[in-house]
Amino acid sequence: MATQRQSALKGIVTLQMKQVARDEGRRAEEIRDGIARGTIAIPFNPRHKGVQAVGVGAGLRTKVNANIGTSADYPSVKDELKKLKAALAAKTDAVMDLSTGGDIRAIRKKILAACPRPLGTVPIYQALVDNKMTAAGMFAVVEEQAKEGVDFMTIHCGVTRRSIEKLKQQPRLMEVVSRGGAALMQWIIEHDRENPFFQDFDWLLEIAARYDVTLSLGDGMRPGSIIDAGDQAQLEELKILGDLTKRAWKAGVQVIIEGPGHVPYDKIAEQMRLEKRLCHGAPFYVLGPLPTDVAPGYDHITAAIGGTLAATTGADFLCYVTPTEHLGLPTAEDVKEGVIASRIAGHCADIVKQVPGAREWDKKMSKARKALNWGKQIELAIDPDKARQIHRRRKSKADDVCSMCGEFCAMKISSVALKKG
Repeated sequence: MATQRQSALKGIVTLQMKQVARDEGRRAEEIRDGIARGTIAIPFNPRHKGVQAVGVGAGLRTKVNANIGTSADYPSVKDELKKLKAALAAKTDAVMDLSTGGDIRAIRKKILAACPRPLGTVPIYQALVDNKMTAAGMFAVVEEQAKEGVDFMTIHCGVTRRSIEKLKQQPRLMEVVSRGGAALMQWIIEHDRENPFFQDFDWLLEIAARYDVTLSLGDGMRPGSIIDAGDQAQLEELKILGDLTKRAWKAGVQVIIEGPGHVPYDKIAEQMRLEKRLCHGAPFYVLGPLPTDVAPGYDHITAAIGGTLAATTGADFLCYVTPTEHLGLPTAEDVKEGVIASRIAGHCADIVKQVPGAREWDKKMSKARKALNWGKQIELAIDPDKARQIHRRRKSKADDVCSMCGEFCAMKISSVALKKG
């Protein structure tokens, strides 16, 4: 079976391209051509039963990913399924299972079966847990997860001897904050060998093409502090990922590029544009980015601030950040808050990017507010449940106004005054 990219290169419009076109208000041929250029990806493994096609990339709505997954301290699959339910209810576009505790195979299979959205993983986590940190072991884990139906995988191919040398030449305050990146750096140093995912990249491409897995080329050298943003190690890795992108495209494999991380606000646009240039316009997937390091407990807000600017200047895919970032494993409520915050960031960017339907949503809300139509306002809200709860909790004695202004409602007064005038 041909991959989405192989089909696009032959001029074929797949069912998944048609689905994305309908969802995005675009022509199917536009989606096909974007995949052929590499500027759009559809993470869609045919083995993932019941998965809906979602497009990521240029000209499309900014997408949001929700990370869930166990840890050694909290290994309950029941809790992760609750988080999955919360993420889907909040309308996440994709989910990643980052489990490192408990029976991670069983957990992944249950999440896959219950997830109708594209599911991603970081295979190196299973290799670490299963003590399969050999070249053969790492690739065996990648193929195992591909066979199960994982749609996209974060692979830290750019953590190489060369990028590690750059890190040594320009030491960081926070060194390496990526779990996968740190594990591979340790492996390279201890074994005095090159990163297997870089050394044997063609082997990785064979597996990805066989199962139509989208490669999300990981940012193992991403900055974990705004002090470290834009350093030599980060830029060296990005250059490596740009070279690997062309090789993947040639093999018929779709690519997404992962990016920072922690970046000062005035450097975000510059980094987004640099990625697009070095990685040939491939879809860009960013964690936040977070423009400050001092807001633990509120990092979903920090990430939304950075995410809007990132998405208006090149990012296509926002990995959510929850209020528990840097503090602990999130709960289902934290997951919901993270998804909503990132969706707000993405929607603000979509208005600027003139994505079809984005501005119209706001116009409908403005009309409902003008009409003092509370039911319609709640229906149009990005989080209707929260809007409804707040309105009921602080309801006005009068039905047509809210309890903030009451009889002094500006819209009511101005409407009446203008009619008289």
